Amino acid sequence: MATAGDAVSADQPQPLRRRETEAEVTYVELFFDLVYVLAVTQLTDLLLGDLSPAGGAKTLILLFALWWAWVDTAWVTNWFDPDRPSVRTMLVAVMLLSLVMASVLPEAYHHDGLWFAAAYVAVQVGRTAAVVLLLRGAHRLRRNFVRILVWRSVSGVFWLLGAFLPAGARIVCWGVAVVIDLTAAAVGFYLPTLGSANTDQWRISGGHLAERCQLFVMIALGESILVIGADFGGLRIRPLNALALAVAFFATVAFWWIYFDRTADAASEAISNSGDPGRLGRSAFTYYHVPMVAGIIVTAAGDELMISDPGARAGGAVVATIYGGAALFLVGHGLFKRRIFGRYGGGRFTGAAVLLILVPLGMRMPALGAYLLALAVLVGVIVAEEWRLRRQQRRAGAGEHPNAAGWNLG
Repeated sequence: MATAGDAVSADQPQPLRRRETEAEVTYVELFFDLVYVLAVTQLTDLLLGDLSPAGGAKTLILLFALWWAWVDTAWVTNWFDPDRPSVRTMLVAVMLLSLVMASVLPEAYHHDGLWFAAAYVAVQVGRTAAVVLLLRGAHRLRRNFVRILVWRSVSGVFWLLGAFLPAGARIVCWGVAVVIDLTAAAVGFYLPTLGSANTDQWRISGGHLAERCQLFVMIALGESILVIGADFGGLRIRPLNALALAVAFFATVAFWWIYFDRTADAASEAISNSGDPGRLGRSAFTYYHVPMVAGIIVTAAGDELMISDPGARAGGAVVATIYGGAALFLVGHGLFKRRIFGRYGGGRFTGAAVLLILVPLGMRMPALGAYLLALAVLVGVIVAEEWRLRRQQRRAGAGEHPNAAGWNLG
């Protein structure tokens, strides 16, 4: 994130996108995302390998690392033209390093810790340093990328240091690194000598950033489909397993419906028309997408547990992943809607609260029954929103599309 140069200087040509029209997602960006399909799958497997609170913390730390590597790149390609050879070369290098991160992720807390940390630091520091070099002269973007470079270098020290520590100390050290990375954007990458960057200076292409984040949500949903299909295909198929497959599939459909059916297009329009798109991009898309993605990943772990033995008593692991994952997603989407539209997504928070209230009941039910209960809550959120929107349309009496900015989509 940085101050955007809205135009290319005539005497100092820069590899920036032109701002005459809304920036479009390019094929090289879609190609870049393929690495993160593997990364999300690896995160699910890591969580399944250790469903304890410590295992959850380990997975969350690595999720933050993958997310920041990806979303910082999305911000860079919002300004820099991926069709320029220099930018494309940088993206390919970041893609290769991201592939290393994804490949060694399952052993990041064991013998591959240095590989993971080194690849992450190389992505964050290397990409930012490359951008500083690409910005020739005194372009106003350059100062802000210098700020980012300093912050990423400081957190990089903790990532690298943690790779040499035992597993317990590594979690703490990498946790500190994550806090630094999270704090950096929130304070505008403040430096004593340069101050901080104001979000009203972050002149981004809002529609581009919205579409990039929507595509990452689609990656996470696609990974859920892969988990469901792979687990079902590896079983001796019985009617109960087939029903479990259907229930897990429709839960994924519910996540898609909640995110994409009404809100996605309206959110893209809202950030595109915002007077301060940088602020919306920082909060709604950079921060509030993390709990949504985390919720989908956690629920995918629950899918695997439930499909493998749908008739067994749910127990703590199944309920924690299914109910906890769905609640995380709903809370994240509620915060997202609140930031974009200025109104609380009450149905989302209510749904998350209901899921938590139902935990004791779910733990006494078969895994499939517990999942059906969670699915019913998700469907209830969808139905309640449809009812509210139709009621608004009737009251308006003008036939305006409910996705229009300013309508109560909460």
